[in-house]
Amino acid sequence: MSFQVQVTGAEPFSIEPECTKHVKFSTDIPMDSDARTKDVGATLVISGKILANATGAAADSTRQMLLWSVVPAERAEAYRNVTVTYVAGGVVERKYTFTNAFVVDYQEVYDDGDGNGTFTLWLKQKKDKMAELQVEGGYSA
Repeated sequence: MSFQVQVTGAEPFSIEPECTKHVKFSTDIPMDSDARTKDVGATLVISGKILANATGAAADSTRQMLLWSVVPAERAEAYRNVTVTYVAGGVVERKYTFTNAFVVDYQEVYDDGDGNGTFTLWLKQKKDKMAELQVEGGYSA
């Protein structure tokens, strides 16, 4: 099983499959809702290991995530297309496409125990673009 994460837009990059260890998709509605609401959002949380390029190349995907996380909201580059594909046993179990994703939060944590850092990237789909969100799956890879 593996995760394939592609980010396209201003500065496209891919997160290496060996880096990504966990993906969580959730729909969000206000917790004080007493009925189904039109105020629906979608969140992707991607986490894993930081395996920086040994040569320090600028193509290091975890570095690219960090740089995206600090782009100011008023710049068009803050919104990007993100596709996460989960493949298990030769079958695409899920493929999530956020067409206007923005970074809610990004964290890197390091410790001197194992020598590797970890990352967590929280993304949301822009609310007025929710109709463009795509979820696929159940076909051969």
